[in-house]
Amino acid sequence: MAEVIRMPKLSDTMTEGVVVEWHKKVGDKVESGDLLAEIETDKATMEFESFQEGILLYIGVKKGETAAVDSILAILGKKGEKIDKILKDEKSAKGGSASGGKKETKEEEAPAPPPAVAEPVATKTPEPAPAPVASSVSGDRVKASPMAKKLANDKGVNIALITGTGDGGRVTKKDIENYVHSTAGGNSVISEEKFTEVGLSQMRKTIASRLAESKFTAPHFYLKIDIDMDRTIDVRTSINATSNVKISYNDIIIKAVAAALKKHPAVNSSWLEDRIRYNEHINIGVAIAVEDGLLVPVVHYADGKTLTQINVEVKDFAVRAREKKLQPEDWAGNTFTVSNLGMFGIDEFTAIINTPDACIMAIGAIRETAVVKNGEVVPGNLMAVTLSCDHRVVDGATGAEFLQTFKHMMENPVLFLGASSI
Repeated sequence: MAEVIRMPKLSDTMTEGVVVEWHKKVGDKVESGDLLAEIETDKATMEFESFQEGILLYIGVKKGETAAVDSILAILGKKGEKIDKILKDEKSAKGGSASGGKKETKEEEAPAPPPAVAEPVATKTPEPAPAPVASSVSGDRVKASPMAKKLANDKGVNIALITGTGDGGRVTKKDIENYVHSTAGGNSVISEEKFTEVGLSQMRKTIASRLAESKFTAPHFYLKIDIDMDRTIDVRTSINATSNVKISYNDIIIKAVAAALKKHPAVNSSWLEDRIRYNEHINIGVAIAVEDGLLVPVVHYADGKTLTQINVEVKDFAVRAREKKLQPEDWAGNTFTVSNLGMFGIDEFTAIINTPDACIMAIGAIRETAVVKNGEVVPGNLMAVTLSCDHRVVDGATGAEFLQTFKHMMENPVLFLGASSI
């Protein structure tokens, strides 16, 4: 009997998927465990293996198409087996097509065309008069607005050479500006409205939905503090002078955050609508920029890992995130998130909470500046840190105490970095 394979839910936030590639075609034999397709979720492109076996009788979602979770992805069965009743029942059950709202595609139907590639689209502008001189000049008098004549005179432009786009070929101020721009820039300046539109990826849809929900549901407040990084700079230099693995400031920050969270469990918490969860384990999400947006893989049990382990793990996350090879377990279970834009030269910023976390920490660049020490102005290195807090879970004093502990640790790294921590 024919078996239906449905669009799987490959992540906790996935509502629909895009078929990136089919590895089988209609008529092929499929064994259990065979790679059937590659599916783009909201966070990664994942390989989907068949748990059934049989002949591939029907493909419900063509390459490049989007379908909702639980839509018919494919049908397996015996060679020549009829599947019309399955498709009809599916259509009746959903009040639409067998592929989740898309037009029903029969087995014999020609393959769907590839998804359209976004190209620049230009809006129509009024047709210019066919001949510059004839349209702009009447006898010896140029038909132009007073403003256009003044601008042409100021710019040293021969107005008789310009095609007018106004009524009756009248030269306008905009015509003069466009002419000046095109000649000055070697025609590199676009003189008509022009744009490119690109469809939303699954990742961008999810980012938009989740961040909007977080920003407009969780009452954010922000706490900022400057941290003296002189001692951390010295410690990192000493570690990297003898270690095979080059530790980053971000590795040290993650380790310090984990140590501070152990002292402030109220910050290591989650809002769950009808209750607050105070997490005893410490899983730190690390925001990583990718081409389509932002992914937050998680360093699990960060307080028990060394700097080297954190470094290797985060580097691996970054590579696999950009290759869309992260797995669901890589981004699940965060209890706190760190977002670092310091490497991009950003002095300070605020971040939107990565739900269900109660807080996210935004890390700015280490900046050289004058500081006051022992009553004297001396050179120093400061790093701005901004903590975004969900006021439903974390109060101002609670967040401030956590930041003070984090600051104290970063300014005195010996408090959380021993030989066994490297």
